[in-house]
Amino acid sequence: MKKMDYTKLLMIPGPTMVPSTVLTSMANPIIGHRTGDYGDLLVDTTEKMKKVFQTENDTYLLTGSGTAAMDMAISNTVDKGDKVLNIVNGNFGDRFYKISKIYAGAGDNVIKLENEWGDCAEPEAVKEILEQNPDIKVVTVVHNETSTGVKNPIEEIGNVVKDYNALYIVDTVSSLGGDYVNVDKFNIDICVTGSQKCIAAPPGMAAICISNKAWEVINKTETKSFYLDAKTYKDKYDNKVQTPFTPSVTLTYAMNEALDIVLEEGLENRYKRHEKLAKATIAGFKAMGLELFATERSRSVTVTSVKYPENISDKDFRGIMSDKFGISLAGGQAHLAGKIFRMGHMGICKEYHLLGTLGAIEIALNKLGFKAEGGVNAAKEELKK
Repeated sequence: MKKMDYTKLLMIPGPTMVPSTVLTSMANPIIGHRTGDYGDLLVDTTEKMKKVFQTENDTYLLTGSGTAAMDMAISNTVDKGDKVLNIVNGNFGDRFYKISKIYAGAGDNVIKLENEWGDCAEPEAVKEILEQNPDIKVVTVVHNETSTGVKNPIEEIGNVVKDYNALYIVDTVSSLGGDYVNVDKFNIDICVTGSQKCIAAPPGMAAICISNKAWEVINKTETKSFYLDAKTYKDKYDNKVQTPFTPSVTLTYAMNEALDIVLEEGLENRYKRHEKLAKATIAGFKAMGLELFATERSRSVTVTSVKYPENISDKDFRGIMSDKFGISLAGGQAHLAGKIFRMGHMGICKEYHLLGTLGAIEIALNKLGFKAEGGVNAAKEELKK
């Protein structure tokens, strides 16, 4: 096996850097997942998760990626023939569409509200479709679309959906713990997230919260996933304080510690820090003469997407960043491959991580023939504000 370089600075949109206390927590002894000790750990971690979601709704931890929680949200609420509205302006919004097609069927009952990749969804467009299709059962949206560096106005969309019979399902995988999310205030019926983004825990754990309105639908839905049956999770948690299947004990330790760190910093402080880092990143790229991909009104506070200057190769640029500087950046996805790069600034990202990365980007671009300068200074000035 090739020797791995474990020293890379992760400036990608996840997985993110993980605090040492979170990593060391996973060295705790394994305990039985059907014991009272694990039950105590599960309850404590779940209650902390609810605080970060800002919800009173039922909340469950899943051993699986954020996509497992997306699958759970759809498989428990959608039967064949049901009408679903998927708001899509990136790769992960499109993932909700693909999952919906599996459970609702391949007909025109699954509606894709396609937006320009790089811009946010319009609440008025959502309202128009709901007016025309009052039998829509589920509406899905991704809050923070990491594939494009765009965030959608989930509070405003929630205010639209609440006036209809549809359930409102939101993916906050790359925003929860970094950008403002208030599940109950935003009228979200099912909210999903993952461990490895703003929460800054290792990959492999997801979480989902479910409203009373959603339970009414779940209890009437015939289609179910075996592993991701929400009613099974509820039954096990309510009656035995357990998960229905073997959970990752080590990842539960990690999530518990990571959520402690989030709550100790404070959600408001965390939102402000992410916003400050985003503004500094944008100022730095603009000073270098680079063009941002996402529109100004829709820019994420956890990841920034940048268009490549002409004649700059994605492979060469990110190769230099990785091999010379030990910094990982992400490329574009789907039709944006080779056209943009993406820089994450979420989780435990600090100012020095940001400034060091911007400095390395300047050097890499200059090495490849694009004159870039002033980015670090511009970011510093923004950070002073």
